[in-house]
Amino acid sequence: MQSELQALLFDVDGTLADTEEVHRQAFNAAFSAAKLDWVWSPELYHELLSVTGGKERIRFYLDRDRPDFQLPPDADEFIAGLHRSKTEHYVAMLTRGEVPLRPGVERLIREAHADGLRLAIVTTTTPANVSALFEHSFGAHEDEWFELVAAGGVVPKKKPAPDIYNYALEKMGLEANQCLALEDSGNGLLSARAAGIDVVITVNRYTDQHDFTHAALVLDNLGEVDKPCRMIEGKLQPGPVIDTDYLRRLHAECQGV
Repeated sequence: MQSELQALLFDVDGTLADTEEVHRQAFNAAFSAAKLDWVWSPELYHELLSVTGGKERIRFYLDRDRPDFQLPPDADEFIAGLHRSKTEHYVAMLTRGEVPLRPGVERLIREAHADGLRLAIVTTTTPANVSALFEHSFGAHEDEWFELVAAGGVVPKKKPAPDIYNYALEKMGLEANQCLALEDSGNGLLSARAAGIDVVITVNRYTDQHDFTHAALVLDNLGEVDKPCRMIEGKLQPGPVIDTDYLRRLHAECQGV
């Protein structure tokens, strides 16, 4: 059944801001503080990003790259402690203003809000990371702009499973064909599409080689007047910026209108 666009569902890391490099540095700071000789290079972190969730990423790294490391008896708490430390370092870096929003993000959020579109955050990152990003990069609390913040461990399976998107749809009382998701990664695309939601992708340095075959649109960014966006894949050519009028037309095309 065809439906008009009602809501935009935003991923966070890599989509709203180029946060992945900051996450990498925060992981390394946490490892150093714990007197561990682990260093995640950009190349290694690129590989580890195939695993969603920070604690899950640490465990994957241990299993694959540090099989001889002797975990303490309470391995889950050890990993959770490292992740808490990492989050503290990450939030501190956000507080220092080191993570600006990506081009066009604030403009589109403000425009969509004024245009009556419903907004939600749909992410696997922790709620503290979301709050810190909005407070220090957007100058506002996320609840002022988004009616739902679906973050962290609210569902048992993280992206690429569809659980987080299904959760958002249920909480907002929406159907998949009333929404567009904005993502940056292959896992995010798979998650949203598995929930039946069409996806706009904005790539970054860690995701520009991912498979985005089933995205409605792939861009380098959302665009500003002084920094126009560039379409990488898609059928509906945008103007210099992605605005709500364009997203409504894109959504209608996806619905076959």
